Amino acid sequence: MSSLPRVNLDEPRYDQSTYLNRAKHFIILTNPLNVFVSSSELDRSAKTVQDYKAGNPVEAKSINEIWRAKYLYDSAFHPETGEKMIIIGRMSAQVPMNMMITGCMMTFYRSTPAVVFWQWLNQSFNALVNYTNRSGSSPISNNQLLTSYCLATGGALVTALSLNRLCKSAPPLVGRLVPLAAVAAANCINIPMMRMQELKQGVELYDDNNNRVGVSINAAQKGITAVVLSRISMAMPGMVFTPMLATFLEKKGVLKRFPWANAPIQMLFCGLCLTFATPLCCALYSQKASIRVDQLEPEVQENVKKISPDAQVVYFNKGL
Repeated sequence: MSSLPRVNLDEPRYDQSTYLNRAKHFIILTNPLNVFVSSSELDRSAKTVQDYKAGNPVEAKSINEIWRAKYLYDSAFHPETGEKMIIIGRMSAQVPMNMMITGCMMTFYRSTPAVVFWQWLNQSFNALVNYTNRSGSSPISNNQLLTSYCLATGGALVTALSLNRLCKSAPPLVGRLVPLAAVAAANCINIPMMRMQELKQGVELYDDNNNRVGVSINAAQKGITAVVLSRISMAMPGMVFTPMLATFLEKKGVLKRFPWANAPIQMLFCGLCLTFATPLCCALYSQKASIRVDQLEPEVQENVKKISPDAQVVYFNKGL
């Protein structure tokens, strides 16, 4: 039996009822440096977490070391299947991968072939992330994944190419914001498509005592809307401030004197924005979301009242 104090590793280290604590949680979870952690160290972290949960002796000397192992484990292993995830599909890879893709979307926004390539690459990366983080209990079917990928890619391309045509005579800054509109359109298609089963069948609801009290489509709609908004919010700082910086540098003649610096500057600045925007926007809405009972479908309200008569609010997993 481990002599260390017992903590519940099935819950985040910080109380998720406040924004600050949710931000702390996601800052650790999405830390880009976790990408460089060796496979052997990840395996040691997994063993430490499993041994600690089982009450077996562990190498860790303190609870802080246990939590570090837990966050490393969560950053690389699937929460349901326990399998080690593809490296570029992990949460810790979001910043470096999006830094490169978004930076290039911002840089090469004028050329039609470049718009097609980078929007396609962005949606391909999103599809890989969705596949890597798919549910273990109700996996995304290949047909659903392919349909979502095609529709999101098509939506992004139509939006980007149409707006590029409309913005030909507009100021440069307006044209530079077109990739953001394309990404927002793709998110509005991709996320609901990937979670179509929830929109058809609903999500499970729980009361304050963690008793299952029903299944609601209204709650699923609320959760998916929150995810779409947080994903768009995540993209906005890099895709708004980077064009502003590029426009400023262009006016000052910096990019004319150093044309080779255009893409690196935009990529690095996007990376800086994403380092903060990714965890801070993941934390906008609590993972354990709530909905008032009177906002549920009538038949679901009746079921809740039978099981938990005093419940005014019920809870569900929002997703990420």
